[in-house]
Amino acid sequence: MPKHIGIVGCSAEGAALCYRTICGEAQPLLGEHMHPEISMHTHPLAEYMVHIRAGDWEKVAALMLSSTQKLSRIGAQFAICPDNTIHEAFDFVIEKSPIPWIHIAESVADKARTEGYKQLAILGTKYLMTGPVYPVTLQKFDIIGQIPAENDREHIDEIIFKELVNGVFTEKSRRYFNEVIEKLKGRGCEAAILGCTEIPLLVNPDDCPLPVLDSTRLLARAAIEGALA
Repeated sequence: MPKHIGIVGCSAEGAALCYRTICGEAQPLLGEHMHPEISMHTHPLAEYMVHIRAGDWEKVAALMLSSTQKLSRIGAQFAICPDNTIHEAFDFVIEKSPIPWIHIAESVADKARTEGYKQLAILGTKYLMTGPVYPVTLQKFDIIGQIPAENDREHIDEIIFKELVNGVFTEKSRRYFNEVIEKLKGRGCEAAILGCTEIPLLVNPDDCPLPVLDSTRLLARAAIEGALA
């Protein structure tokens, strides 16, 4: 039987996309209407944001561990979190986690290596774009990451927290993301990491200036592989 997947949620839209992707993409492997057992727990995003804004990653980890412990008690055999930003607390989490984890950035980096990419654009919250989650992981795979200019980072962050996490997806914001990705393409980037859980719901790969690495869906696929291993 496939292993029981535990999803540690943070924002509703991203957690829902991850869940739907696992359910949908497992069917070709397991049969019609079949997917691994999945459980999800999430504390309110507002509780996370207090500690994220303060840069207190140990307290972010405490929330993630609280979810992990609940999931473990109901039978989850490993955990994933579709929120890129809070992976800055990952080292604190993994030290005390009762179950193994799959790291979202490693799922992305592994795909990038398979595709032969050497230089990637990193898009996400301002905390993610200026933080260590992707630079540290990409370095292990001999891949370089680049981030947008400061004014673009601020505007992307505003779109994420004012629109995307609330399920608002506008054409104006989609075009803006494409403009930023075009700039990063001009700086030598070969693909774009959609490193905020909700960005894949806005950016259309068919008209994006660069190939995209959809962190949410790549993590979901890694979870399916982990469940079937």
